[in-house]
Amino acid sequence: MVFMPKKPFPIVEVTLKTIIGGGQAIGTLDTGKKCMVWGGLPGERVSVQITKKKSNFVEGVVVDVLEPSEERCDAKDPDSYLSTSPWQIMRFEAESHYKSALIEEAFELHDVVLPQPITVWSDGVEYGYRNKIEYSFWYDETADKLGFAFFRRGTHGKIPVRGTSLATPALEAAALEVVDALNAVHADGRHLKTLLVRSNMAGDVAWQLYAKDTSFPTDAFVTALGDGADRGEVIYSNPKSPASVITERIYAGSDIVLEDTILDVPFRYATEGFFQINLPVYEQALRDMREWVEDGKPVVDLYSGVGTIGLTIGGDDVTLVEINEHAVREMQQNIASLGKTGAKAILAASENALDHITGDATIIVDPPRAGLHADVIAKLLETAPKRIIYLSCNPVTQARDVALLAEKYGIRHHQGYNFFPRTPHIEHLVILDAK
Repeated sequence: MVFMPKKPFPIVEVTLKTIIGGGQAIGTLDTGKKCMVWGGLPGERVSVQITKKKSNFVEGVVVDVLEPSEERCDAKDPDSYLSTSPWQIMRFEAESHYKSALIEEAFELHDVVLPQPITVWSDGVEYGYRNKIEYSFWYDETADKLGFAFFRRGTHGKIPVRGTSLATPALEAAALEVVDALNAVHADGRHLKTLLVRSNMAGDVAWQLYAKDTSFPTDAFVTALGDGADRGEVIYSNPKSPASVITERIYAGSDIVLEDTILDVPFRYATEGFFQINLPVYEQALRDMREWVEDGKPVVDLYSGVGTIGLTIGGDDVTLVEINEHAVREMQQNIASLGKTGAKAILAASENALDHITGDATIIVDPPRAGLHADVIAKLLETAPKRIIYLSCNPVTQARDVALLAEKYGIRHHQGYNFFPRTPHIEHLVILDAK
């Protein structure tokens, strides 16, 4: 399904040359404008429905493949793959090649040369790896039922879906139980925002239903769900916010906190809290990072979430800094249950906790896509810790930060990870040592 603007843009033909940082393939139109498209691969001649026009480029979606690439394969979710995992059309073996190329391009953009060949580690699992999915809602007038939907990439339009091949089986089953209960009580989808569902490695599930109206029939819905209601929450979320944020918890079941084990360390986490999506690949990244943590040195873990890095590889003397109060609450419980008397949880933005960055510590950072705050970089340059372990979900901002730190640091090691198969997203580890 292709998004059509109010005033239809034309369909054009273009030969695609390469893949760019956001994951789109790009070519040049006869007019000289760049054309960035979803649903195409390098080397293909395609017809593209233009969805957005700018002065020097256009964006669009492939509607027909005229000359297919040898790397093309059928999408497992043909109707919705562009919303969730636009690289489903690419043979899985090609992913590592393109992700390595995107890492190299990001660092070249900032004139940083990576010292070793770029590789991207994968456990070979293509689907069923996601332990967290957020669904929107869709009313099927033909079936007279409420169902799930994803947003069309780059628009506010929706695509009805039954589920997604990326999700764990337990997560999919729980989501369908919830929507069946919603239909049983004739819930009005206009009063709902989203359904957030998580599952752990053992197959346990927790969910949160976000409603825009406090008059949602919570009691009837909980009754319709039966035992499944114990694993979930109904949450009023202020309709003025487009995001699913917690304004008030209307209902909470008795079994809503999940537990997982990472490198043999148990963790608790809330449904709305941050926790890694693909644990087997994450564990490999942690094993690699652990090789660079020196015994006996204090560790400072910035942007620490519920503490899955610092509490697994950070040793006994570890300070964990996190801005999300829900994550810190779970982190504190994790510290207590592990008996980590030398671990300290700090509720603060990393840029507001600069006193914890000292020259005698190993610094671990795993920032959001925006990368490190400028004040954090300035403090690192001022105190010059011997080693910085930098895991990133955005090689472009990581490369920018590494270039800024190059005044005092050199790259000792780097490694990519395929945390999110069938998508353009990349995790990249860089070990920086003081010169």
